[in-house]
Amino acid sequence: MLDKLKALEERFAFISEQISDPEVIADHDTWRDYCREHSELSPIIEEYHIYQKAIATEEDDREMLESEDDKELAEMLREEIDEAKRQAEESEERLKLLLIPKDPNDEKNVIMEIRGGTGGEEAALFAADLMRMYSMYAEAHKWKIEILNSNPTELGGYKEISFLVNGKGAYSRLKYESGVHRVQRVPETESGGRIHTSAVTVAVLPEVEEVEVEINKNDLRIDVFRAGGPGGQCVNTTDSAVRITHLPTGIVVSCQDEKSQLQNKEKAMKILRSRIYETMEAERSKEIADTRKSQVGSGDRSERIRTYNFPQSRVTDHRINVTIYKLDQFLNGDMDEIIEALITSDRTAKLAEGYGEEN
Repeated sequence: MLDKLKALEERFAFISEQISDPEVIADHDTWRDYCREHSELSPIIEEYHIYQKAIATEEDDREMLESEDDKELAEMLREEIDEAKRQAEESEERLKLLLIPKDPNDEKNVIMEIRGGTGGEEAALFAADLMRMYSMYAEAHKWKIEILNSNPTELGGYKEISFLVNGKGAYSRLKYESGVHRVQRVPETESGGRIHTSAVTVAVLPEVEEVEVEINKNDLRIDVFRAGGPGGQCVNTTDSAVRITHLPTGIVVSCQDEKSQLQNKEKAMKILRSRIYETMEAERSKEIADTRKSQVGSGDRSERIRTYNFPQSRVTDHRINVTIYKLDQFLNGDMDEIIEALITSDRTAKLAEGYGEEN
C-alpha cells in the first residue's frame, strides 16, 4: 500500500504542476481531465500526509524516550506515542477505503426507469410515489430531473416512467436503487381495508455519451406513431411519438412526451445508449459478480431490495438488513440514512475482498 501511495503522491505533484501550465490550460480537454484527476487524488494525498505525520511523530517520540531519564517526561512521551500510533492506525484504515477503485460511472448522470409490476393500478400508484421520492431526493442534492418518457394511468400512477437525473455524483448514490421495490399497504381502491402487496421495478443506468457506445444506424428500426394518454387525453394530431428497436440486442425504446418527433427521437436514443451500455457492462462484470457474492447494488432488476410497509411506517432494505421506522420522511426524499448504510456496506465488502491491494 505504501508503494502505491508514494506513486500517487508523485502523480499528484506532477498534475499540480500541469494544471498551472499555460500550455495545458489552453488545451481545455486535457486541463479538464487533469483537474478531475487532481480532485480525485486530493483526499488520498491529504490522508497520506496525516498518516506520514503520525508515523513520524511516533518514531521521533520513541527515539526521545530511549534517552529520557525524567519519569514524568517519559510518561508524557509514552502517551504521545500511544496517541500517534492510534492516529496512524485510524489513518491507515481510511486510506484503505480511499484506495478502493472507484466505479468509473460514479460521477455520471443517471437515467432511471420505474415500472409498475405485480399489483396492477396499486403498483402504478406506487411507481408515482417512487418518482416523487426520487424527485425530492434529487432536489435536496441540487440535482435536476428531466422526464424522458412516461405512460401514466387514469388514477395518477405510472405504468412506466423514465427520467434523467442530472447532477455530479448522481450515479454513485442512486445506483443502489436498482431492483424490485415492494409496498405493503391498503390501496385507496380497496373498500375492505385489506393490506395488499404490490411491486415496482426500478432500473438505474448511467447516462452514456455517444463516444462511449457506438451505434450503427443500420442496426436501428425507427417507427413513428401518434402519442396518446389515459382516457384519450394528450392525443397528438401528428406522428410525433418514436419507437426505436436495436436489432442486434432486441432492445426497444419508446418516447412520446415531447410534441416534436426529433426531440422524442433524441430522448429515445439517450435511453437506448444507456441500455446497450448496461448490457455490455453486465456481460463484462458477470464473472466478477459471481466471485463477489457480498457486493451490494448488483443492479439485478429481479432482486427484491426493499419493502415499504405503510401500517408499520417501516422501510426495510433486505440487502443489508436495515430497517427504519421513518416511512413518511423516506418517501419525502430523506433517503440518505439507508443510502449511506449501503455505501458503507459496499465499501466494507470490497475492502474485505482485497479491492485496491497489490497482488
